[in-house]
Amino acid sequence: MKIYTKTGDAGTTALFGGTRVPKHNLRIDSYGTVDELNSWIGLVRDQPVDARTKNVLIEIQDHLFIAGAILATDPEKAILKNGKERLNISKLDDEKITMLEQEMDAMEENLPPMTHFILPGGHQSVSFCHITRTVCRRAERLTAELHAQSPIDEQVLKYLNRLSDYLFVLARKLSQDLQAEEIKWIPKKH
Repeated sequence: MKIYTKTGDAGTTALFGGTRVPKHNLRIDSYGTVDELNSWIGLVRDQPVDARTKNVLIEIQDHLFIAGAILATDPEKAILKNGKERLNISKLDDEKITMLEQEMDAMEENLPPMTHFILPGGHQSVSFCHITRTVCRRAERLTAELHAQSPIDEQVLKYLNRLSDYLFVLARKLSQDLQAEEIKWIPKKH
């Protein structure tokens, strides 16, 4: 199989199911941003993180491929003529969302309570994690806009929302693990 097909040279691409749409289509932007997010997760995984976190990040990357596949499927062709779903893959279910919540709870047990917003930074690995979090938020915003136009599986939205929270807590954990200073944002008074 060749990587290049030349079918997108005119600025269109095919959704899963065969429907061709412009590459600037909101659905393409949504799953393209999820793909970008997955790459940033890979960069965070390549940082000095513990084995448990590496394994969780690999699992998250798998979940993001599921989200991308859901978003890349033409909703009008999601169900085959025989009544089966076109996508024969696992779903983003409550168990996957609960896993993120449990990981956050475990990390927060060892973190000082938050009393202020925190300025992103302090260590390159922490900064990568914050950038990843903001890409996740962008993916969530685009997916929410897509959902308003053409309803999608709401579990994708829930997963992206919870994932951005997880990435914030992970950034705090990395700050602690790497002994980086967390700088609180304290608004200045005029």
